[in-house]
Amino acid sequence: MVSRLPGCNSLARFCQKLNRVKTLEADMMETTLNRCLSTLDLTLLGFGGMVGSGLYVLTGTVAKDVAGPAIIISYIFAGIASLLAALCYAEFGSRVPKTGSAYMFTYVSMGEIWAFLIGWNVILEYVIGGAAVARAWSGYLDSIFNHKIQNFTETHIGKWNVPFLASSPDILAAALLLVGTTFIICGAKVASWLNHVFAAISMGVILLILIFGFILADPKNYSAEEGGFAPFGFSGIMAGSATCFYAFVGFDVIAASSEEARNPQKAIPIATAVSLVLATLAYTLVSAALTLMVPWHSLNPDSALSDAFYRKGYAWAGFLVAIGSICSMNTVILCNLFSVPRIAYAMSEDGLLFNIFARVNPVTKVPVVGIIVFGILMAILALVFDLQSLVQFLSIGTLLAYTFVAASIILLRYQTDKINRSESVQPSQSPQAQDVPGLKEYESFSDKLQLVERQKVAKERRGPGQLRSSFEPYLHFFGGFIPGEVVVVAVVSLVLCSICLGCITTFGISHLHLPLWAYILFIVLFATGFLLSLLLIWIHEQHQKLTTFQVPLVPFVPGISILLNVFLILKLSLLTWVRFSVWVAIGLVIYFGYGLWHSKESLKEPKPRNVVARYVVLPSGSLVETVQTVQPDQQDNMGMAEVTGEVSR
Repeated sequence: MVSRLPGCNSLARFCQKLNRVKTLEADMMETTLNRCLSTLDLTLLGFGGMVGSGLYVLTGTVAKDVAGPAIIISYIFAGIASLLAALCYAEFGSRVPKTGSAYMFTYVSMGEIWAFLIGWNVILEYVIGGAAVARAWSGYLDSIFNHKIQNFTETHIGKWNVPFLASSPDILAAALLLVGTTFIICGAKVASWLNHVFAAISMGVILLILIFGFILADPKNYSAEEGGFAPFGFSGIMAGSATCFYAFVGFDVIAASSEEARNPQKAIPIATAVSLVLATLAYTLVSAALTLMVPWHSLNPDSALSDAFYRKGYAWAGFLVAIGSICSMNTVILCNLFSVPRIAYAMSEDGLLFNIFARVNPVTKVPVVGIIVFGILMAILALVFDLQSLVQFLSIGTLLAYTFVAASIILLRYQTDKINRSESVQPSQSPQAQDVPGLKEYESFSDKLQLVERQKVAKERRGPGQLRSSFEPYLHFFGGFIPGEVVVVAVVSLVLCSICLGCITTFGISHLHLPLWAYILFIVLFATGFLLSLLLIWIHEQHQKLTTFQVPLVPFVPGISILLNVFLILKLSLLTWVRFSVWVAIGLVIYFGYGLWHSKESLKEPKPRNVVARYVVLPSGSLVETVQTVQPDQQDNMGMAEVTGEVSR
């Protein structure tokens, strides 16, 4: 008797459910949200999400304790590293103009459970980030009034002595978030115009800081007498880059807003590039002006800019810096309040999160329930937790999202196209034009020769995921694999080598206590594996017909982005990993208890029918084949099959 093992079939079907990818509609521009955001709106959203309190706090801290005046180079390196991730977001945002950002991109290319985990963690990053910035905003405003607000709260409300909580409730930060939530409810256009106002004021203040800062600049502050330009050496520059990288994490608000963009195919790449360039210029120029005004070792990390102007005799500039800081933090808070309900909306639309978050107000065209719920949650966190406790929980979700998006770009480039269905050939085109895009009828003899040559090139070019014809004579053993299968294995190898390489470089000497020869050997081995994985991906064909923005130099740009993101993830504290584990456990309970059973992708799947055949030897010596068609959920409990046909042999 021959039969399939029911348990193996059930496990295979269960794994297929977890890794099913999202199928997109033919018209991806159709949405229940309001497509009202222009390229300028998206650019200022991205700029506002990146240039916040970090410009006024992070710059002084890194310059004094980590990199010195070489913080300028640290910001440039961090901007380039962020650009690698931003390019991946720009390609996905233009090809998949749907809200959800990294969640949606992972769902389209990798699978359902990975998308849920990414979306679940990005939600927490936005919520905690908004609460942390609101807490910083409150503290900055309180310092202007000589801490009278905090003294009033402690006197009339009281102090807490609870571990992990703030010493007193921050009513001002909670009120700020509730007011911001009210404006976000009014619609995307209202939120965008409010962001315009704060971003314009912030940019104006930055411009004035640069003008007066360079007027007061003293080149002697970069001399050897003051410690030189790079007092902490190259290691200090790289350590500063790792810290400064987090100043650029807000650009993904552009991708999260893609379903509300008027022309996402053009607007998202342009807005991403322009906002990132503007943010990098702002950070590098302000840090240059700051370190030229006063010696780097004399900076006050808590209020570096205002203190520098005060020491130069420009006490009024402290008020100017305070205005710029408050407006910058307002833009970050608005971006967080704007993004998180849209990611929850995308997950609810797919059935992975509770349906209540998918409800859109018919007037304002925004997910109003999600905005209210997450706005109140941010306010509660800002009310009871102090800034240090909130900041410790940041970054890991964002870096994981960057890593998954970069890997998704590689996979999607080398797989059968699941997105650009609208690029199918029109019936009026000739068969030759179907093979070679852009062909038309030619009249001259030279044009016909060009037509023949282009057809020849098109025939030599293979489909996505297949081995390039030029490598066939040398690597013919790769030709027997399913298109894209080798690329998937290579991407997994790429990520594993990145993790191992990051672990060795981060913990090799200090924690693993490896001898020098073993340390160098492991670095060479894993670096070689990383490069070989990239090369193995590169020798396969990728999509050539994309009409939207494309990341250049795939797979090298996404591969380097993965390596940098993994390195930064391994730099995070143990407490961050504990938080990540607890939050993921909660998310898995929600997914397996609700999302797996309400996923809309499961409703699209036709129920498979399995044919089970059994061979029974009758007493007469003849062989009878019994066949039964069963549903998958009946197969495990199936008894002896009923005879539907007999074959005597």
